[in-house]
Amino acid sequence: MKISITFRNIDSSDALKSHIQEKLDRLDKMLDSPADANIVLSVEKIRHIAEINLNCDKFKIHLKEEAENMYSAIDTMTDKVKLQVKKNKEKLRRHLAGDKDSIKTNSVEAD
Repeated sequence: MKISITFRNIDSSDALKSHIQEKLDRLDKMLDSPADANIVLSVEKIRHIAEINLNCDKFKIHLKEEAENMYSAIDTMTDKVKLQVKKNKEKLRRHLAGDKDSIKTNSVEAD
C-alpha cells in the first residue's frame, strides 16, 4: 500500500507516522489488490481531524473522523475503513456469486 501523509496546522512526528503505518499495514492484509492511501491530519482549535482517501481497484473510500486526541481519531478512522472494506468485499462477493441463496429460497416458497 502506498501511503502519503499530510500535516495541516500540526508538526509532523515520527510517532504519528509509525502509528498510521502500523494501522494501515493491518488494513493492507485485507485488500486483494494494491491501494493508495492519502491521509490528512489537521488540528482546528481543540478538534483533531484525521481524513483518508483510499483508492483501490474496485472501490474508493473517503472518510473523515474528528476527536479530542489525534491517536483516537486515527484509531476510529481505521476501524471505520475496515468496516467499509469488509462491506465492499462482501458486496462484490455476493454480486459475483449471483446471490444463489435467495434464488433457492424463492423457488422453495413458490412450490
